Amino acid sequence: MLRIRREVVPFIGIVVALGIGIGFLLNTIMLAMGFVILGTAYLLFFFRDPNRTSPEDPTAILSGADGRVLSVTRLMEKKYLNTQCMQISIFLSIFDVHVNRAPITGHSKFVGFSPGKKLAAFREKSSELNQHNKILIEGTQTRCLIAQIAGVIARRVVYWLDQETPVPVSAGDRIGMMKFGSRLDIYLPDSDVNVLVQPGDRVRAGETIVAQIKPRSNC
Repeated sequence: MLRIRREVVPFIGIVVALGIGIGFLLNTIMLAMGFVILGTAYLLFFFRDPNRTSPEDPTAILSGADGRVLSVTRLMEKKYLNTQCMQISIFLSIFDVHVNRAPITGHSKFVGFSPGKKLAAFREKSSELNQHNKILIEGTQTRCLIAQIAGVIARRVVYWLDQETPVPVSAGDRIGMMKFGSRLDIYLPDSDVNVLVQPGDRVRAGETIVAQIKPRSNC
């Protein structure tokens, strides 16, 4: 049976209220019922939360979101990782699963919420200018910074774990959700990883391997 996130409930309430309003304003029950049925069906589809089977490879770094890879960029992340990083940006359409998952095993820590604009999530500037959460996961082999970024339609980005203290997570664990179309950026230390995806690739949260941890030298 397909799992649906309970966060859908208030949105269904809004759809029902709008349907009632449409019925009164236009004096048509059929149109109101059609709006409520179609709206509710879409919301149930959007808030779906399918189970995923994550690879058991401890060197695998998994996608944190379903969607399409927008870009793979080498840059300096100065605030949290303080090192040269590979940034993998994933765009989520309104038809993708929006539950986010941990790319690596480690301790997940909420490091900040930034209010901001509502630029289109596929624009590069949205990474820093839009409303976003940032989450740092400290693993035994590498670190990972995640940015949940709101888009034009997305109204809220949510981190489900404890925001006060680090929480142990395994790669592929559910960590949050972005409500409606948005973007997720993954920052990985360049010296630690080999990126395996490229712009245009489709990825699935908790399943697709987006990068591999480099083997350690014994010297």
